[in-house]
Amino acid sequence: MSDITDMTRSSTLLARLGVPVWGRRSTLGGASGLRVEVCPPSLRCLPIGTASPWQRLLFWLLAPAPHQASAAPDRLPRVRADFLAAVADLGSDSADRLRQRVAQAATLRELWHLRAEVFRVVGVAHSQAEAGQRLALLNRHFPTRSPRSQFAPL
Repeated sequence: MSDITDMTRSSTLLARLGVPVWGRRSTLGGASGLRVEVCPPSLRCLPIGTASPWQRLLFWLLAPAPHQASAAPDRLPRVRADFLAAVADLGSDSADRLRQRVAQAATLRELWHLRAEVFRVVGVAHSQAEAGQRLALLNRHFPTRSPRSQFAPL
């Protein structure tokens, strides 16, 4: 029994010193807590055009979400073009179906839901690293928030 505890202590000491230790490791590194969460766009849309000051004030009072969370209708064509550009070099049937779904998306929220499919299709065609890079370009169109503290109650 003492041999096992000695081995555990020595492997823990080696790991603290930065020496690689063979064995089972977690796939979650320490940096995973620094990940930024990409949120869906708000369902409420800021009144544009002929909205009176009263309507804008009412929106501000009832929907105090950040301005970038409210989906402006004029952003949709630019975001759709970026989604199509992310899968433009792919020639598979699943990429064709994805392009069709992107073209038919009526809201930014629908496009937000297609991010996982973009990652899957690009990952199959190229690599996970390439899919991550392309997804990062798409994520800039959506609001983000910092992860919750591990010490704060849920």
